[in-house]
Amino acid sequence: MHPNPTGRPTVVERELELRLILSPESGIPVPARLGYHTDDPYAVHITFHIDSGHPVHWTFARDLLVEGVFRPSGHGDVRVWPSKAEGRSVVLIALTSPDGDALLEAPTPQVSAWLERTLRTVPPGTEGAQLGIDDALAELLAR
Repeated sequence: MHPNPTGRPTVVERELELRLILSPESGIPVPARLGYHTDDPYAVHITFHIDSGHPVHWTFARDLLVEGVFRPSGHGDVRVWPSKAEGRSVVLIALTSPDGDALLEAPTPQVSAWLERTLRTVPPGTEGAQLGIDDALAELLAR
């Protein structure tokens, strides 16, 4: 049973403005796009432009972002945690790569609303079914 009869992956996208934190006192606005694809159900994608013609793409676990809205989450290359900025709820996303580090601030209400849409599209725990893993496993075990 597939929620998408066309067989084409569903994409849940949201444009929003992040802030690239340069110091405790300053940041610059960064237009970004959040993306979620049902054919890659465990991952979320963030695309943004910083000082270059080339967009920067990051992909990491959806669970990490979901958890990071409420409590510190992740380690290594991607860390996410809730915070407050000028009285507003924000989600901070720290990205570490060989090219450098970035600390991005995203408005919690917009991130949460988008995550809720992804969770309605593919509820937690059903990602394997999206990929047909459950069907493949059932077939293997039936042999």
